[in-house]
Amino acid sequence: MDVGYHKSFESSFESADTTGKVITCKAAVAWGPGQPLVMEDVQVAPPQQMEVRVKILFTSICHTDLSAWKGENEAQRAYPRILGHEASGIVESVGEGVEDMKKGDHVIPVFQGQCGKCICCRNEKTNLCQRFGVNPLKSVMVNDGKTRFSTKDGNPIFHFLNTSTFSEYTVLDSACVVKIDFEAPLETMSLLSCGVSTGVGAAWNVANLQPGSTVAIFGLGAVGLAVAEGARARGASKIIGVDINPNKFAKGKAVGITEFINPKDLGVPVHERIGAMTDGGVDYSFECAGNLEVLREAFLSTHTGWGLTVLLGIHPSPMLLPLHPMELFNGRQIIGSIFGGFKGKTQLPKFAKQCMCGTLNLDEFITHELPFEKINEAFQLLIDGKSLRCLLHL
Repeated sequence: MDVGYHKSFESSFESADTTGKVITCKAAVAWGPGQPLVMEDVQVAPPQQMEVRVKILFTSICHTDLSAWKGENEAQRAYPRILGHEASGIVESVGEGVEDMKKGDHVIPVFQGQCGKCICCRNEKTNLCQRFGVNPLKSVMVNDGKTRFSTKDGNPIFHFLNTSTFSEYTVLDSACVVKIDFEAPLETMSLLSCGVSTGVGAAWNVANLQPGSTVAIFGLGAVGLAVAEGARARGASKIIGVDINPNKFAKGKAVGITEFINPKDLGVPVHERIGAMTDGGVDYSFECAGNLEVLREAFLSTHTGWGLTVLLGIHPSPMLLPLHPMELFNGRQIIGSIFGGFKGKTQLPKFAKQCMCGTLNLDEFITHELPFEKINEAFQLLIDGKSLRCLLHL
């Protein structure tokens, strides 16, 4: 965003008096599985106790949004619905009891909340939250079981992943809103809502990747490339990218991937090729594809005795892990990761400052930018494999 425009917007936003009032704004509404999103005038109610209403400035689309839009999991369907969970914006107003944020603060929404009080939030070993953890079945607010979105005639519009960022204004539980440095660039900070935090955090927090380590990443979408960026920043000596789309390789080089494997070009299993390249296997592998066969290859690509596989891909299949219990006696380990192990409200602000200091190159992840009303074009770019993140300007 242009600096002059940014300051002008801040000034006009601060002077606007919408606190306690219903706001009518534009939102991209999903009316059914696979149907084009419809730009609608929706009503956004004021925040209730421990809720925050946010003016969204930037949002983008990830494969989780794509899956929900397609309605791939029938149990998770709820329509009409406002999707979106990767964004940045400015606090418009806060509900009763919210003390860590105020109007005008720069924030990012997070689907993995942090209440700070439950047994999980009080345990440093996990970033789960019993009350505000990610739940794709949840479609209403915790306070009253109702929505804060409605159509012009008063019918409810459902929420998505604690966030619903495909709207000019949204209401979130305060546990799912993270205040960041006022000087942080909101364009790139939007990436911290999901993809970049998920990938980099998997390398830093979950794997605790050490300098000189060898790494294999299966699936080079935004999350996989964020893993690579995190591994590069931690000083990995070899970062192998695995993907069936050779177009991903150029972008991979920009974020630190040193070698590439296209499984279609091999006459042997991928794990055998990686073993030959790394004296028996990598120290860490990351599965970012959501495919059980890929998960097994990732597991077998790690070195016996100490190899660690981190599972990041979303697996819609009801099939169980493709591992025999006895294989774990060889010393290989496997662990899942949600939101990169970050506790949103307490750890993400520091991560944002690290990004501001140039520790990571976030600009590489934004491949396209479009106005909000062209959101369906942005979806198509992702479907066609042409974009990592298409940043939508609201």
